[in-house]
Amino acid sequence: MKLGKNIFGVGVMTGISRIFGFVRDMLIARFVGAGRLSDIFFAAFKLPNLFRDLLGEGALSAIFIPMYTDMKKDEGFAKNVFSWLMVILLGLTIVFEIFMPLVIWVLAPGFAEAPGKMQLTVTIARIMFFYVIFICGAAFLAAVLNAHSRFLLAAFMPVMLNIMLIGALLGSIWYGNQYILYVLAGTVVISGIIQFLTLLARIRHRHFGLRLIIPHWNNQIKSMFKRFCVSLVGSGFYQITIIVGTLVASFQSGAVSWLYYADRIVQLPFAMIGLAVGTVLMSSISNALSEKNMRSVYIQQNSSMRRSLMLIIPCMVGLFVLAEPVIKYLFQYGAWTSESTQAVALAIKIQCLVLPAMLISQIYSKTLYASQDVKTPVTTSMISLGVATVIYLALFKFVGYLSIPIGVVISGYVKNYLLRRVCYKRGLIKTDKKTMVSITVFLLLSCMLGGVLYLIPVTSIYMMAGLICGFAFLYLPIAYILDRRLIK
Repeated sequence: MKLGKNIFGVGVMTGISRIFGFVRDMLIARFVGAGRLSDIFFAAFKLPNLFRDLLGEGALSAIFIPMYTDMKKDEGFAKNVFSWLMVILLGLTIVFEIFMPLVIWVLAPGFAEAPGKMQLTVTIARIMFFYVIFICGAAFLAAVLNAHSRFLLAAFMPVMLNIMLIGALLGSIWYGNQYILYVLAGTVVISGIIQFLTLLARIRHRHFGLRLIIPHWNNQIKSMFKRFCVSLVGSGFYQITIIVGTLVASFQSGAVSWLYYADRIVQLPFAMIGLAVGTVLMSSISNALSEKNMRSVYIQQNSSMRRSLMLIIPCMVGLFVLAEPVIKYLFQYGAWTSESTQAVALAIKIQCLVLPAMLISQIYSKTLYASQDVKTPVTTSMISLGVATVIYLALFKFVGYLSIPIGVVISGYVKNYLLRRVCYKRGLIKTDKKTMVSITVFLLLSCMLGGVLYLIPVTSIYMMAGLICGFAFLYLPIAYILDRRLIK
């Protein structure tokens, strides 16, 4: 497997998806506004997004791919899992369609105070929940393709949703805003169907032998669902961490919005690099472990660590230095104040420091999942949540909303340490000295160029873009050449 090529390809697709997502958000603000209609759309869309995150993407692939690979990509096992998944998703959809009024009341009780708002939210949510069947099914099909080292098409699928929503929003110019929520809800469902059918067609074309059968219960399915439930707990703790941070920040006016925008900016490089590394490594390390080829595991870990940190470290330094102009020239228009720019920039400067830990944690956690250890990532998530919560509460009185990014950074490095310690004890990792030297070189080179950036006053968005491009053109070839010389 060409590890670097696959990581680059998945990263590019993820980056394209995030860019289209940003355009989608701007159009929603333009055509839907920030009021009753947007409240209804985001509240209704929260449910399918939550199930996609919990059932579809992270937990399912992390459990399925190692088991599927260990069974030598047994078609019968894949068909059985696929069939059980579709039965469960259909059952969930029926239950939520029936009890949707109660679900929306729990998620957004304040909607009941506005006449008609709760009823319309229930209707839109009922339409959009059908998306869960198809997007979670598509996530499973993507896991099958990833197990066979086919990454690009699956990585492109999120782009399709954003493109179709952008088209629906632009179409509102002609059909007006009267039916825009129904159009958006229908577009979400149709995009899920298209993603599902596209990936299914690709699998059929590749003759991977996947189709629906009458599901049957056996020890393999029992083991998988047991691990899947444990993994869901870990995903749930991540959601809880976000909720706890939001609850604490809500006691300071404006803090929730400041942290939202800071997180959006910091998550962009991680999504493009870190998630791409995790996606590719899950399949490649699973294959190596099934063949008991630890040398291949170590080579892949060191290669992915060097190449991904070569990219994420300058992103960290760049965000630290250019946080304020980035926020100023992207968001400081209209009602956005300079005080908000400074508040978000300060949060970014702190939170961006966690990027290397988040990326390396991806390598460690995917290695553990590939070895079919589900409990350790969940345990470290629980400890990380505890550390973050203590820091949120202990520091909020002194530094306000900044206790949240501080907690994120410290808990991120704690989680990284715990994952590494377990992997090291089990002989699942072996970091080369040359890799450590390369990482040190990347950090020193990034800091040197960052120091130059700090001394240059940024006076326009074009100048900011030019400085970022200049940073990249200087850094990347030098870092690449030095890395190649160091690993010889």
